[in-house]
Amino acid sequence: MPAEPQYFSRRSPVLGTHGMVASSQPLASHAGLSILMEGGNAADAAVATAAALNVTEPSSTGLGGDCFALYYDGASGDITALNGSGRAPAALSLERIERQSRTSQSWHAHHANTVTVPGACSGWVAMIERHGSMALGDVLKPAIRLAEEGFPVSPLTAGAWAHGAAQELRAFPSGRELMIDGRGPRAGEIFRNASLAHTFHAIADGGVEVFYDGPIAHRIVEIVGAAGGVMTLEDLASHQATWETPISTTFRGARVWECPPNGQGLAALMALNIFSDLPSTAPLSVERLHNQIEAMRLAFADAAWYVADPVFSPAPLEALLSKSYAAERRSLIRPDRAMADPRRGSPVAGSDTVYFCVVDGAGNACSFINSNYMGFGTGLVPEGCGFSLQNRGYCFDLDPAHPNALEPGKRPYHTIIPGMATRADGSLLCPFGVMGGFMQPQGHFQVLTHLIEDGLDPQTSLDMPRFCIGGPVVEMEEGIPAALLAKLGHQVHVVSGHGRGLFGRGQIIIREPDGALIAGSDPRADGCAMGW
Repeated sequence: MPAEPQYFSRRSPVLGTHGMVASSQPLASHAGLSILMEGGNAADAAVATAAALNVTEPSSTGLGGDCFALYYDGASGDITALNGSGRAPAALSLERIERQSRTSQSWHAHHANTVTVPGACSGWVAMIERHGSMALGDVLKPAIRLAEEGFPVSPLTAGAWAHGAAQELRAFPSGRELMIDGRGPRAGEIFRNASLAHTFHAIADGGVEVFYDGPIAHRIVEIVGAAGGVMTLEDLASHQATWETPISTTFRGARVWECPPNGQGLAALMALNIFSDLPSTAPLSVERLHNQIEAMRLAFADAAWYVADPVFSPAPLEALLSKSYAAERRSLIRPDRAMADPRRGSPVAGSDTVYFCVVDGAGNACSFINSNYMGFGTGLVPEGCGFSLQNRGYCFDLDPAHPNALEPGKRPYHTIIPGMATRADGSLLCPFGVMGGFMQPQGHFQVLTHLIEDGLDPQTSLDMPRFCIGGPVVEMEEGIPAALLAKLGHQVHVVSGHGRGLFGRGQIIIREPDGALIAGSDPRADGCAMGW
C-alpha cells in the first residue's frame, strides 16, 4: 500500500484563559468576545454572536431562520438542549399542496410554502432567560452597532451574497434591503442594514412578543401571503422554543452530545458508534476513510427515516444508539468493497448555516447554530425588517407514509446540529460543530475522530481534508487518496479551490482541566477564533 498522504495545518490554534469565541466572521467573534469582556457569560456571548452574524452573513443566517444550541453549565456539569426550530403553518397540508399544484407550482425550494415559523428569535430569548446574565438589549448592542454603522463584507461571504442577490432576493421589492443597487455587496464594500438595526431595537425594547405577536409578525404574514403561502398571525403567536434532553454516546473515552430529533445529530452519533469498534487506522488512510464512509452511509440510511418531529413520530432513540445495534450495522461493512445501496435497519422488534461556539472563564460553554437553510432561504424579506425568511419546510417529505411527512404544526427534519463533548469525569472537553446542510453530521464524525482518536489540536482537526457523501457520489477534498478509494468501488469526485466550502465550516474550543482554552476556526470560511 502506498504511503498515506501527509497534511499539515494552515493555522495555529488560538489560546486564552478568560474566554473564547469561534465563528465564521471575525466581526461576529469580536461581538461575542466584547460581551465576555463586559462580564457576560457564554449564553450572553452566544446570542450576541448570533445577532452579529445576522448582520455580517445574512446569506446564511438570521432572525428569519431557526437555531439549535447545547449549553454546558460549568458549575453543575449539566447539558441542556435548545430547540429553536419552527413549525409548519396550521393551514399547510399535503392536501393543500396537491390542490394548489393543480393550478400552479406550489412546492419548490424557494416557494413561500416552505417558510416555517422562524424560530431563531424565540431561541435567542430562551437562551438568555435560562442561562444568560445580561439584559437582552445589552446583548444586542454590538449587532445593532454593526448594522447601523456598517461593516466591510468579507470575501467568501461576498460571493455567497452575490449569488443570493441574483437568485433569491429579486422576487419582491423588499429584497433591496439586503442589496446595494440591485446586487450583493462586493468584498471589502461597506454594507449598512438600517432595517435590521430597527428590528433589533424593537426586540430589545419589546422582547419576543414584538417578533411573534407585533408589527414584525404582521410583516412576515404579509410577505408570505403575497408570495402564495398560508402562514397566519396565529401560527407566529403560538410558537415557542423548547428545551429538550440531549442525546449522547461514548467514543474513545469521551461522551459526545447532540440535540435529539428533529435534528440530524442522531446520524453523527450512530456513525461514531458503528466506527468505534473497527480497527484503528492512520488518519487519511484508505482503510479509515473507507470505514468512515461506510459507517456514515449506514447512519444516514437510518436517519433519513427516523429523524422527524418527535411529537408526531418519536424515534426509538435508545435502540438506535445502542452498541448492539451498532454492531449489527457494522457487520454490513466489507473491508474490500463499498456498499452499493445501504438500507435503513430495524433496531426494534414488532434530514446554509452559521455555527459558532463560546466558552467563558467560568467553564460554561455554548454550542450554537443558526440557519436560513439554502442561502437566503426563500429570499422573501419582510418589508422594513432587514432579514430574509428561511425555506426549512423544504426538508419535509411529501410521502404521507413517511415519519417526516409534511403536516400542519409539525417541525421538519433539520440539518443544523450543534455538538458538545465531555470527558469521562463529566468535565467539559469542547463545544464543536461543522455547518453545511447534510455535511454536518459527516463533519462532526470526521473532525471528532481527528480530535479525540488522533489527538490533534482543534485547528489541525479542522484543517484536515474531508469527504462529503452526496447521493451515490462521494465528494472528496484534495489531499484525500481518492483514486485508491475508487478501487474499492466508491464513486468519487475531487473538489478543490472555492468548491471546498462544500465540506462545511467548523469551529472548536477545547477547555483543558487547568482552564486553558484552545480554539480552531475553519479555513474554508472567513472567520476566526478570538480569546482573552
